[in-house]
Amino acid sequence: MSETVYSVSGMSCGHCESAVSKEVTAIPGVTSVTAVAKTGLVTVASEQPLDEETIRAAVDEAGYELVGPA
Repeated sequence: MSETVYSVSGMSCGHCESAVSKEVTAIPGVTSVTAVAKTGLVTVASEQPLDEETIRAAVDEAGYELVGPA
């Protein structure tokens, strides 16, 4: 089990949290995602460590920008 916290820019509301969570949850191996617009942090739990570019692509698909690990 692996858990990583990422900083994401552009999230400002519950809809933002939901959009990011939906895209990141679709990544194979992800077991849970918690996005918090107020802090701009997204916590991703997965079966194995994930490639940052995979997370970046999912966050980008949701319309936001992955800053990097928090």
